[in-house]
Amino acid sequence: MSEDAAPAVAPAALPPSAQSPHPRHIRLTSHSGGFGALPIRWGAVTARERGPLVGTTTNRAHRNVIGTHSGSYSVYRALAVAAGALSREHKADLTNTAPTDVIGPYPQWADPGKIVSMDPWGAEVAREYATELAAGYDIRPTIAVTKAHVILPEVIEAVQKGRLKPDGKLLLEGGAALVTKVAVEPVWYLPEVAKRFGCSETDLRRVLFEETGGMYPELVTRSDLDVFLPPIGGQTVYIFGDPRDLANPEVELTARVHDECNGSDVFGSDICTCRPYLTHAIEECILGAQAQEAGGRGGVGLVAYSRKEGRALGEVTKFLVYNARKRQVGGDTADQYFARTECVAGVQDMRFQELMPDVLHWLGIRKIHRLVSMSNMKYDAITGSGIEVGVRVNIPDELIPADARVEMDAKMAAGYFTPGAVPDAEELKKAKGRGLDA
Repeated sequence: MSEDAAPAVAPAALPPSAQSPHPRHIRLTSHSGGFGALPIRWGAVTARERGPLVGTTTNRAHRNVIGTHSGSYSVYRALAVAAGALSREHKADLTNTAPTDVIGPYPQWADPGKIVSMDPWGAEVAREYATELAAGYDIRPTIAVTKAHVILPEVIEAVQKGRLKPDGKLLLEGGAALVTKVAVEPVWYLPEVAKRFGCSETDLRRVLFEETGGMYPELVTRSDLDVFLPPIGGQTVYIFGDPRDLANPEVELTARVHDECNGSDVFGSDICTCRPYLTHAIEECILGAQAQEAGGRGGVGLVAYSRKEGRALGEVTKFLVYNARKRQVGGDTADQYFARTECVAGVQDMRFQELMPDVLHWLGIRKIHRLVSMSNMKYDAITGSGIEVGVRVNIPDELIPADARVEMDAKMAAGYFTPGAVPDAEELKKAKGRGLDA
């Protein structure tokens, strides 16, 4: 063999996807329509009228959306296919995967402006589209509903101290809370998403295409496709009590909408109030669900948990901001709290709560009696979407870690709800956060 000749590669060394006897070419779809693609009528009254969402890669002619199912996990699917661990032809067997609780349908499902970032029929794929599944369409659920036990040290402590009382129905003796939990993958109806953000659909599509490095050409080449399955994290909903009561404004609802904070929620970091507020809300939800009203009926509790790590800026950015805050001249002070984030990220917050109320409308919610949140952005988004809010519940002072006082003061000064005094300019300048080595 010559020195520059390519070494032979045995076929067995290649993944199955690379061993095809026929050369494959990359397809960039730029024409509308496709043989066998089913129409989508967003906001239709029934699932049959609306039509299924088909994000399959197994039969591209059937595709009627941009992107693929599973959000950010679609990249891991690609790795599994490339490594030969997963057949690209695999179709999910949905036997016995039906929801444990039936959610809806509610009037909000038929209003195309109420739910724009998730598929209201996403949990009912196996039942509603059985005919299409039998005909070979690869349709995947984007919502799953199941039962679970939630076990938290803070809830166990509340039981031990008598703040919570086990009832054998919602709360067990050992401190486990019985919940219905719902996993939701994002599904964006682009025309209405653009309206929520006050931009044109054309601009939204172009920026999505450009800022993802051209990952989804169909955003700009297929104006006939209105639905996008974005590669972002979804959300999980925890329901304490009967899910059907969420849609009844006569049943007292205690709720929190919580944005992910891995450092605090999981590992207990004390630079913010995320875990204390989350566990406090869970305690309040259990109490609310157990509460007996005049009619002898309990309430219902809800925690909606969204994957928006670090204000949707990401954990790397968040840690960079921590360093910048604690190394700045004068120390970590509340008056510079938001400025340090903007210096690193270019924006204070990218969570943009405009899409957040969708899951509440999916659940049929019309009134939240007790909202466990101080966020003005969340409150404005919820009430602005037509959901009534009664009492707002702030985090008790004794649950605020000392190093989180900077965050709390800054947020109260910025307009977050507080029943107490709002810190003035002089108070915000006082260094309260500890240093990096403390």
